[in-house]
Amino acid sequence: MAEEIPTRTGDAFNSDDETQILDAIAKWLDRDVKDKVLALDHADEYPHEMVEQMKSLGLFGATISRAYGGLGLPSSTYAKIVAAVAEVWMSLTGIFNSHLIMAAAVERFGTTEQKTRLLPKFATGEIRGGLALTEPNCGTDLQAIRTRATRDGDSYVINGTKTWISNGIEGNCVALLVKTDTEIQPRHRGMSLFIAEKGPGFTVGRKLKKLGYKGIDSAELMFEDYRIAADNLIGEEEGHGFHHTVGGLELGRINVAARGVGVANAALKAATSYAQIRETMGKPIGQHQAIQTKLGDMATRCQAARLLVEDAARAYDRSERCDMEAGMAKLFASEAAMENASECMRIHGAYGYSKELHVERYYRDAPLMCIGEGTNEMQRIIIARQLMQRNPV
Repeated sequence: MAEEIPTRTGDAFNSDDETQILDAIAKWLDRDVKDKVLALDHADEYPHEMVEQMKSLGLFGATISRAYGGLGLPSSTYAKIVAAVAEVWMSLTGIFNSHLIMAAAVERFGTTEQKTRLLPKFATGEIRGGLALTEPNCGTDLQAIRTRATRDGDSYVINGTKTWISNGIEGNCVALLVKTDTEIQPRHRGMSLFIAEKGPGFTVGRKLKKLGYKGIDSAELMFEDYRIAADNLIGEEEGHGFHHTVGGLELGRINVAARGVGVANAALKAATSYAQIRETMGKPIGQHQAIQTKLGDMATRCQAARLLVEDAARAYDRSERCDMEAGMAKLFASEAAMENASECMRIHGAYGYSKELHVERYYRDAPLMCIGEGTNEMQRIIIARQLMQRNPV
């Protein structure tokens, strides 16, 4: 049985609360997760038992307000949880993070009725899902989506296809981005976001096979004359879906950045340990300068990535616009994970290439973070634009 996260008393959240929460997560990871990761990852098997444990821990309500049954954690604490989980198995973070982005859209932009109806069920994991944005011909350019919702009385009829949707198979609902007006300019004004539960007309296609990020289900979703009640339109007003989605992606990018910290740390720890055990030329390889320079760079990347994530999370907790800070954290931390995973493999040599160790998994998992939640190329553009907006001549 998973460790229970202690219930807070009073409204204030302090460092002692955070310490207890992180300790509970660490005990769960050590007892119920770490020894099972390789088998599940190699089999690409969904971790049903761990998901039930995450429900007990309250992770599906981590950032949902306590008023709706969630833990009400600040983003800064949530990012530390993500980093700790990703250090053991990154795939688990995708199961609850996609779900929490969906929940954040409802809590930040939904009506009172939507919050009351949906958030308590989201918090317990009774209703669990993710974010359905990407389409076969549309990724970073969200305004190019083709999935269409047409009003029909007190409901909408939706047709289209989504792909690479986390929790698409095992979850039971998604935050679904659609076009409700294909003619309006600018294009983002014609986009709307629905909470769509599975039902007639909503079908799941094949499970998509991936290089890494195993265990979590990534799927195609098809909508064919799928009818949904109008009161599932977030905010119950058309044309705000792009804004609702971009707001959620700030939390998503902080999450991806925290994953990067976790994977980069895991690679650093593995490399540091191995460098003190493996010997060449009569001494541990960690005493050779060539290896020391690698370890020095790896450690510096970990620390810099962690501080960037903390900065972005604090800005998010202050309800400030933080697309630049989140973009910086996501860009740097994901690249840090890539570089550390590669260096870890080089330090391990042939053992790093073996499936008997976790090293090759870090190498397979890390590239996703440079692509997901907006490519790193796009993050650089976002950072530059925000830099100029904040510093006009």
